[in-house]
Amino acid sequence: MFKRKDGFDGERALVLPQPIVREMEEYPLSSMLHITDIGYYPKAWYHFRERKEPIAQHVFIYCVEGSGWFRIEEETYQVSANQYFILPAGKTHAYGANEKNPWTIYWIHFKGKLASHFIPPTAHPIEIRPGIHSRISNRTEMFEEIFHTLEMGYSHENLLYACSVFYHYLGTLRYMQPYRNAICQQTDKKDVVTAAIHFMKENIEKKLSLQEIASHIGYSPSHFSTLFNQRTGYTPLAYFNQLKIQQACQLLDFTDMKINQICYKIGIEDCYYFSRLFSKIMGMPPREYKKTQKG
Repeated sequence: MFKRKDGFDGERALVLPQPIVREMEEYPLSSMLHITDIGYYPKAWYHFRERKEPIAQHVFIYCVEGSGWFRIEEETYQVSANQYFILPAGKTHAYGANEKNPWTIYWIHFKGKLASHFIPPTAHPIEIRPGIHSRISNRTEMFEEIFHTLEMGYSHENLLYACSVFYHYLGTLRYMQPYRNAICQQTDKKDVVTAAIHFMKENIEKKLSLQEIASHIGYSPSHFSTLFNQRTGYTPLAYFNQLKIQQACQLLDFTDMKINQICYKIGIEDCYYFSRLFSKIMGMPPREYKKTQKG
C-alpha cells in the first residue's frame, strides 16, 4: 500500500521553530503546556506515520470524519468519526487513515510540565458524540483561533495567547460534560427544528443526507421535512447549504485560507460546485465576496 506523511489537498500545518519551542520551555506560563506542531488534514488518503523511536511530544488526533487507526507499542485501536485520542510521549507508535474511508483530522503535538495531566486514563479513542449541547463547533473555532494566532507569527504575546487557548481546548475534551453543561440552556428537546439546526452546525464539515438528519431527530424524512419547511421556509438540505456558505463567508473574512481549504472545511470537495453554490446563495462568487468591504 502507498503511504505518505503529508501532502493532502486542503491541508494546513505549522511546525514551530526549535528556538521558539525552547523559549516556551523556559518561560513559566508556557512551560506548563505548549504546542510544537499543529495541523489539519482533510480526506487524508494513505496518511501514515510510524515512530519506532519515541518522541518527547504528546500527539493529539481528533477524527471528525472518515476513519483510521493507531497503534501504541503492541496494541492497535480503530478510530471512527467523532473520536479523538492522545499518544503519550516516550512511547513508540504508529497511526494511519483507513484505506477506503480516510479520516479528516485535526492534530496537535504538545508538551509541558502539566501536559501529562490531560492524557486520558486509557489508550482507547474517546467519543465526542454530537448532541443538543455538544458545542463541537465552538471547539473547532477554538482550534482555528490557535492556528491563526500562530500563523500570525511567533511574538511573545501570540505564543502565550495560543498556550492559554490551548489550555481551554484540552480542558473541553478532558472535562467534556462540565464544558457542555457550562452554557446548557433549558432548550425544549421537543423542538426538532432547533435540534436539527444544531446538529447541522455541529457537522458542518460533513456531507449529511436527509435520512441522517431525520434519524438523529427521530422522525421519518418526509415528516421531518414537512415540519422543517413549515418552520423555516426551506428544505433541510437547502438550509444546511446556507449554513455551510455562512461558515465559508466567515473563513473568507477572518482567515487566509485558500478556496480549496475552505471547501474541505465545509464538507464540499468540488471547488467548482462550491463556487456555484456560493454565488447562488450570496449573489457573487467567493473571490469577489472576499474583496468586498464589510462594516
